[in-house]
Amino acid sequence: MAAQTAQETTSKPPAAAYRNLIVATVGFALTFWAWNLIAPLGSAFGESLGLSSFEQSFLVAVPVIVGSLGRIPVGALTDKFGAKMMFPLVTAATIIPVLLVTVARDSYLAMILVGFLLGLGGTTFAIGVPLVNSWFPPAKRGAAVGIFGMGMGGVALSGYFTPRIAKHGENLPFYIVAIALAAYVVIAWLFISDHPGRTIPTTSLGERLGEAGKLRVTWELSALYAIGFGGIVAYGTYLPTYLKTWYDLDPIDAGTKAAGFALVTVIFRPLGGWLSDRIHPAVVTAWALVVVALFAIVQAFNPHMAPGGTIDLLVMGAGLGTASGSVFALVAQVTPPSQVGSVTGIVGAIGGLGGFVPPLVMGAIYSAQNSYSIGFMLLSDLALAGCVYAYGRMRSINVHQQ
Repeated sequence: MAAQTAQETTSKPPAAAYRNLIVATVGFALTFWAWNLIAPLGSAFGESLGLSSFEQSFLVAVPVIVGSLGRIPVGALTDKFGAKMMFPLVTAATIIPVLLVTVARDSYLAMILVGFLLGLGGTTFAIGVPLVNSWFPPAKRGAAVGIFGMGMGGVALSGYFTPRIAKHGENLPFYIVAIALAAYVVIAWLFISDHPGRTIPTTSLGERLGEAGKLRVTWELSALYAIGFGGIVAYGTYLPTYLKTWYDLDPIDAGTKAAGFALVTVIFRPLGGWLSDRIHPAVVTAWALVVVALFAIVQAFNPHMAPGGTIDLLVMGAGLGTASGSVFALVAQVTPPSQVGSVTGIVGAIGGLGGFVPPLVMGAIYSAQNSYSIGFMLLSDLALAGCVYAYGRMRSINVHQQ
C-alpha cells in the first residue's frame, strides 16, 4: 500500500487529466459568466424598473443563493453520477434562465425568480473540483485545482463584455451566452471523462454532511472562506453598481473597471495556494486579510478614482483572492482526510453565501446614509477579525484536536 501511495504521489498525470482540466476550466468560466450576467447590467435594470438602491442590490445578489447552496447537492450528485453527466446537465439547465431574462426584464418579481434560477451557473465549482482531484495525483492536485479555480474569471469576462455587447442590443448578451453554453454542452459530453478508478460513495448525503457538520473546523473554515471568496463574489456582483453610483461612471466604464478588479482576484487565488505550499496557509490567510482590512479603511474615506481609488480596490482584490486560495489549502491540513469532500462542499457553499450579504448591506447603507463609508468600515472589522482568528487559532490547529 505504501509503495502504491508513493507511486500515485509521484506519477505523471495522463493526457486525459489535462484534457479534463482544460475543458472543466472553460466550462467553469462560461457558467460563471452566466451566473454573473445580471450584475454588470444592474444599474440599467435599476433605471428601467425604477428600483431603489436596496432593491437593485437584492436583484444582483439573488443568483448567489442557488449558486452557493446548490453546490452541496450538486457535489453529492457528482460523487454519484460523475462529472461527465453533471457538467453537461447543469450547463444545459443554465441556458433556460439565461434566455428567460429576455422576457422577464420588465418585471422586478419575474427578474427575482429568474435570477434565483440563474444561480445554477454558480454550482459547477462543485462538479469541477472532484473531477480534477480524481485525475491528478496528490502532489499535483494543488496546482491543478488552482488552475481550475481561475475559471471564476468568468465574472471578469461578464463585467467586461456584457455591457459592451448590450450596447448593440439589450438582449444580445443573453443570446450569445446561451449559444456559448449550448456549444459547451456538446464539448463537455464529448471530452469530459470520469476517472475509471473513482470511488462512488455508499453512505447517504445526509450521513456525510452530518459527520462534516459535527466538526468545529468546518464552520471555522466556512467563516474564513466567507470573507475571502464571499468578498470576491461581492466584488463581481456589486462593484459595477458601486462604481456607477459613487463615482458616476457609465455602465461600460464601470463594468470594465470591475472586470479588471475581478481579474486581480483570479490571478491572486492560485498565488494564495502557491504561497501556502511554502508558508503555513493560516499565516498567508492572516496577512491577506490584514491587507484587506487596511485598504477597506482607506476606501471608507472615499479617495478619488484615479489613482487612489483604483489602487485601493485593486489591492483589496489581491488580498481577497490570496485569502480565498490559502483557505482551501488550509482545508487539506486541518480536516480529517476521509471528510475533506463533505467539508469542502459546506465551506464552498457558505463562502458563496458570504457574497450574498455585502451587496445587501452596501445597498441598505447607501439608501439610509447616502454613503458607502460605513460598509467599508464593516468590511475592515470583519477582515481584521478573520485575520486574528486565522493566526491565533488556525495556525496551531490539527486534526487530532477535532
